Amino acid sequence: MSEPSARRALRPPAGYRLAASVRPLTFSTYDPCARIAAGTFWWAARTPAGPATLALRPAGSGELLAEGYGPGADWVVERADAVAGLRDDLTGFAERAAAHPVVARLAARHPGLRMPATGQVFARALRAILEQKVTGTEAYRAYAATVRHFGEPAPGPMQPLLLPPDPAAVAAAPYWVFHPFGVEQKRADTLRRAAAEAARLERCADAAEATRRLTAVPGIGAWTAAEVVRIAYGDPDAVSVGDYHVPNTVAWALAGEPRGDDTRMLALLEPFRGHRGRVCVLLAAEGVQAPRYGPRMPIRSFARY
Repeated sequence: MSEPSARRALRPPAGYRLAASVRPLTFSTYDPCARIAAGTFWWAARTPAGPATLALRPAGSGELLAEGYGPGADWVVERADAVAGLRDDLTGFAERAAAHPVVARLAARHPGLRMPATGQVFARALRAILEQKVTGTEAYRAYAATVRHFGEPAPGPMQPLLLPPDPAAVAAAPYWVFHPFGVEQKRADTLRRAAAEAARLERCADAAEATRRLTAVPGIGAWTAAEVVRIAYGDPDAVSVGDYHVPNTVAWALAGEPRGDDTRMLALLEPFRGHRGRVCVLLAAEGVQAPRYGPRMPIRSFARY
């Protein structure tokens, strides 16, 4: 078993929940780039210093141990607290949450949930683009197949674990390479354009700049940008406008209305500005869903883009 080349002990707040906090970084239990196994979170990344794997595991005395493998070990360990959600700033949220009984109850039920910030824009954009306008199952199949086609083994003892695709390789691939993965030309072209802009995207100073640059890429709209900055920057205010389910969930949870559109969702979330995305994260963690009407249909995750 290879030994970590960087190590750091972190001190989470009381009640912190590792698995719940980092689960948004995994695309199902079988994500080829990130997984939780035996209580340890493993995350592969392409860093400015080279390939790396981060392992986060609970240690004694309430500590969280961060271990890095590969050329980029120092980079991932240095920002391990952000990846774990420990840089998540909850300033002002308690006061806003207290104003609504449902949000107050969710905040009390999930006090150890934190929002991670990976600092990795393209890796999250790849997943979000592949999630556009398809079911979750279709999106995962396309994502896993794309990672396996372009991916390389990640450093460290957790195998098989793959690095996210190299943006340069994705940008250089013709669109038809993605067809066997269930990706039509429109999404393939969007992915290739985002890959070509990856270096500029990774240099963005904050979520606002990243949102501007992302939405300047043809094929990327508000939904995709929000999905990216919520994870890459830990943006607690990012709302996935254009989602098929989220407006209904917010309307149902906050107003008892079984259906809602983007306008209604944003109006209901306005009192939580600064933490609107956090409210959506708490609703997802609780498993809140609006009532379903009509005949049984596959649950689809349509996003405009």
